[in-house]
Amino acid sequence: MNAMTERVRQILGWYESDNPGTLTNLARLFTAGRLAGTGRLLILPVDQGFEHGPARSFAMNPPAYDPLYHYRLAIETGCSAYAAPLGFIEAGAREFAGQIPLILKVNGHDTLGEEKEPTAALTGSVDDALRLGCVGVGYTIYPGSAQRFAMYERLRDIAREAKVRGLCVVVWSYPRGGALSKEGETAVDVTAYAAHLAAEMGAHVIKVKVPTSYVEQAEATKVYEREKIPIATLAERIRHVVQATFNGRRVVIFSGGALKARDQEILEEAQAIREGGGFGSIIGRNSFQRPEASAKKLLGEIMQVLAQ
Repeated sequence: MNAMTERVRQILGWYESDNPGTLTNLARLFTAGRLAGTGRLLILPVDQGFEHGPARSFAMNPPAYDPLYHYRLAIETGCSAYAAPLGFIEAGAREFAGQIPLILKVNGHDTLGEEKEPTAALTGSVDDALRLGCVGVGYTIYPGSAQRFAMYERLRDIAREAKVRGLCVVVWSYPRGGALSKEGETAVDVTAYAAHLAAEMGAHVIKVKVPTSYVEQAEATKVYEREKIPIATLAERIRHVVQATFNGRRVVIFSGGALKARDQEILEEAQAIREGGGFGSIIGRNSFQRPEASAKKLLGEIMQVLAQ
């Protein structure tokens, strides 16, 4: 199969303001790995060492302390891309040059302080992404945090520079902060809102968490009830989040979240993502926190589900 399929051409056609360099890098994402040409993605993200600490991230599978382990895992399983902060990308950039699309995560936050109103520091740059041969930059925002507006403004500057220089922009949009309940962080209304915010700020690819059926905002609750918005099943909630991102004209992928004991639960989520019109998954802890053979098996099974 020619990986530059009509579906990939359709997706590229949604980004009408982008230059040929950015469109080429988006095409590299959609024509790489086992899902090439399907219009779906499976990305391996490994920013958890920065976000949660090395022991919490890698002690359950010690080979994962090595950045090269993640390059190999992503390449050997046929992932669409590998996303990580500066240090992990730099560690294998020469050895694995050209073997898989790379996304440089250019901001991050640690968990050594209080988490009530999270923000993130810039830890990489567009120049770094270009130097390392990346297809794009990744950036996290925390809708709901008291510091969200400063993060939005930094994203504006990073996204503008990345696009001018031919890179795509991937936004991790994770609602969090004192204005939200813990349950509200994955509420369907809040998740859809977070995805829409990322689309409005120019993201090409948007990463959000899998939404629950809980509705957080009182005013939103009235609308969901009055308009009878279907959110009972996960596939319906996925479809609603996709609808919230320009009626499906932006690429939305869903986080695998914390390590799950049952592979079947992850595969059921992948099935719902496919049925709901989602564009794929971004699976970190549920891959590299497993033994290598188990991780490869699971990633292969997820791709089989997404490719159907």
